[in-house]
Amino acid sequence: MLPTNKIIQKYLAVSLMVLLACTAVKAQTQTTQPTWWFGVSGAANFNFYDGTTQRLDNSFIVPSAFHKGNGVRPYGSVLVEYRPGRIFGLMLNVGYDGRGAKLDGVIAACDCPATLKTDISYVSVEPSVRLGFNSSNLYFFAGPRLAFGLENEYAYTQLRQPNSNGNLSAMHKTILSGQIGAGYDIPVSSATSSTAVSLSPFVSYHPYFGQEPRTIESLSISTVRAGVALKFGKRHKPAKAVISDAAAIVVPVHEVTFAVRAPKAVPVKRQVSETLPLLNSVFFDEGSTEIPARYVLLTKDQASGFKENALQKEQSTSMTGRSAGQLNMYHNVLNVLGDRMRSNPGAVITLSGASAKGPEDGRALAESVKQYLVLDFGISGSRITTQGRDKPQPPSEQRGGTKDLELLRSEDRRVDIESASPELLLEVGGGMMKPVQYNATQVDPLDSHVIFSVDSARQILKSWSIEVTDSKGGVQHYGPFTSDKESVPGKTILGDSPNGDYKVVLVGVRKDGTIVRKESTVHLVRQDDAVSKGLRYSIVFDFDKAKTIASYDKFLTDVVSPLIANGATVIIHGHTDITGDDDYNHKLSVNRAQQTQKIIEHALAGLGRTDVKFETFGFGEEPAQSPFENGLPEERFYNRTVIIDIIPLK
Repeated sequence: MLPTNKIIQKYLAVSLMVLLACTAVKAQTQTTQPTWWFGVSGAANFNFYDGTTQRLDNSFIVPSAFHKGNGVRPYGSVLVEYRPGRIFGLMLNVGYDGRGAKLDGVIAACDCPATLKTDISYVSVEPSVRLGFNSSNLYFFAGPRLAFGLENEYAYTQLRQPNSNGNLSAMHKTILSGQIGAGYDIPVSSATSSTAVSLSPFVSYHPYFGQEPRTIESLSISTVRAGVALKFGKRHKPAKAVISDAAAIVVPVHEVTFAVRAPKAVPVKRQVSETLPLLNSVFFDEGSTEIPARYVLLTKDQASGFKENALQKEQSTSMTGRSAGQLNMYHNVLNVLGDRMRSNPGAVITLSGASAKGPEDGRALAESVKQYLVLDFGISGSRITTQGRDKPQPPSEQRGGTKDLELLRSEDRRVDIESASPELLLEVGGGMMKPVQYNATQVDPLDSHVIFSVDSARQILKSWSIEVTDSKGGVQHYGPFTSDKESVPGKTILGDSPNGDYKVVLVGVRKDGTIVRKESTVHLVRQDDAVSKGLRYSIVFDFDKAKTIASYDKFLTDVVSPLIANGATVIIHGHTDITGDDDYNHKLSVNRAQQTQKIIEHALAGLGRTDVKFETFGFGEEPAQSPFENGLPEERFYNRTVIIDIIPLK
């Protein structure tokens, strides 16, 4: 009997051969064709699992991790298609989408076989763009897939223990992914019938991108769908052809839009109360299982007197928050953990070590952290579980990636701290150490900067610069720049002057070499007294899209939004680290910042609040704006952030 994957390959090959053969068949010549089609479809989902899953629910971790699997599950939908012509059209399918499978068996620690079967399903909404041909009924389609979770059951068997059934925990409620496919419309009604009926076999591919069903671990699903759709449409009378001379269309050159945002008063510094998230990870140097020297490690006597609040001293930070003091707080993460475990004797943790050298080396990293907590802080070893794996969950190095691999792999050599105790970790964005709070004097806050915005600069300009001329004719030059948005501290422009009026000139070089000039004016006034007291919150993301803004919804709604004072200004700025493409990072930072604003606005609207002003920016990986440097893994993690500054009404 052939293996399941071979059967699937043969089935798909036959399906594709049929579809391609149909391209040689001429489409029926009709005087009319329906614009709108309605119908149903049925198909088989061939699901392929990859990655790792071991924690099945909040109380059940199986002894041996499962990695791969496959299975066939049903798919059924209602559909509508809009075809204004034979070439271009739109499609929408809404239906039941089965994504379950049986994972490849493993051998548990008891030297006995174990199996895992899942029944995962969704309600899927799949809008697509349809591309057809004049001479054939073959068509291609592609588009996003938005899925809402229905079932998440599992069945686990092991030879020497009773079978276990339940629901998988930490499941994404919604999934956003994509699909691409092909189909062929076979007319089954007569050419003279007022109702057109079409039978349409199709096949589509749903890659693993975005199809991680869980917020933990690295399980991903790729799906090949093969099935048939039954479609109905009402034929319409053809419109009479109108022949006319078409005038030449001149495409205008894209106009450059230039805007300047200047503060009414330029605060030189501000007192803030900052809430800093603590990463629940300890990063290890390549080739060593010792805790790196940059982490603050105490002697047994020092640890006995350590208290977390000793770290909450006055800090001095730059505009975006770059501060050795903040990094020092994180580098005390093991001491903070030891103090919290000592103060909460019922709390237990799991230390999950990851190493590209294998699970044994990963476990050795975890054991190093455990020994420090046991020997120096006196924490009972029975409260600490260690485990090893070859990649953390989620990993920074993504499958198929080719850029910045050395940096990403250094981030994957780490120990993650996991706990269900709210005294240690918060369920914010999938879990992180409970944040620390401290007072800071913020130097050059973002609202003291003059922001220069050039719409679509990345697309239409090679570079652009700024000339700032004061009332005495003195000129300051800034640039060249290439991004859509740049900023200069207001105090830099003012110099020693308490106030001033300035002419601002944008000088841009288009990609065709032509020069564009735009002018504006600003009035600046220095404010030397510190404004008290602002609030600052940060939310930190895993690499790329592994952790989304949606996972911070409760934190932003329940914690941050109620603290925004009447008439306050909320400045939201997104950042990324230096890994990946610069343009992509810029778009990612803008998107995260804008989504953060939407969540806060929605929360304020629920409180009947409309008196808050927002200023939202995305700076991407821009080094001058980055909260931290990018040399260490933890610095890059902290740069994947959205920072929220709450400025009280002046």
